[in-house]
Amino acid sequence: MSYPFLTLDDNTEITHSELFPDGSVKVTVEKPVYRDFHSATCILPSYEWRDVRGFTDVELDGFRKMIANSAHLIMRYAEKGGFLNAEGF
Repeated sequence: MSYPFLTLDDNTEITHSELFPDGSVKVTVEKPVYRDFHSATCILPSYEWRDVRGFTDVELDGFRKMIANSAHLIMRYAEKGGFLNAEGF
């Protein structure tokens, strides 16, 4: 299951998975470009980046900072089944 987390002004979407049994969460960043997507995956809490495609180093650095600053929220939302199910936490 994938849950929406954030949509940026350039239509970049950041989504996250549910909390997996091993305590990890998969965060996906996708940006539509022409007839394709730039994409990257970050595994929390290890901050391991995988499958980076199309993003520049500068863009990826921005996403690294953004996800690092929001990881505590993403982990909580993943545990609760997404933002819409996380009321009262």
